[in-house]
Amino acid sequence: MVRRGMNLVPEKRELFAEMPVEDNLILGAFQRHRQGYRDHDRNLREVFALFPRLEERRKQRAGTLSGGERQMVAIGRALMAQPTLLMLDEPSLGLAPLVVREIFRIIVELRKRGVSILLVEQNARAALQVADYAYVIETGSIVMEGRAENLRNDPRVIEAYLGLGLGQHQDKLA
Repeated sequence: MVRRGMNLVPEKRELFAEMPVEDNLILGAFQRHRQGYRDHDRNLREVFALFPRLEERRKQRAGTLSGGERQMVAIGRALMAQPTLLMLDEPSLGLAPLVVREIFRIIVELRKRGVSILLVEQNARAALQVADYAYVIETGSIVMEGRAENLRNDPRVIEAYLGLGLGQHQDKLA
């Protein structure tokens, strides 16, 4: 998959906790190195430009990082392979709201750079802000699909997933 340009950032991040941040990142370039590419220094600089906090912690063991920093390492490691498709599984899971905003800012930046992103995310509000197209899945079945902009404005999505409908009903009951 990596050789074909696809890379996955799993929900649990799957870092090497005892290894430094920098080594975790460099491991992401392993397949490129095997293919003869020797650009991991440039790729590492690009990851550090996206995630300056990681450069500050480059020698720190990955297992000692906060949840948000670990997520940044996991995304950075995937980016070291120079993917054309980046698959993100629940990138906001368990993160503080400020960190979630930072992760989604990076997703937008990656899209601008031409990386296609397949995002699996329960935070519907954040996902629909960055997506072009979306699927709503309930108990394993697709129940809605369409342009993210249309789903963002769909009353059924607003009611069920964005949590805005409850207040409107309460006003009617008062």
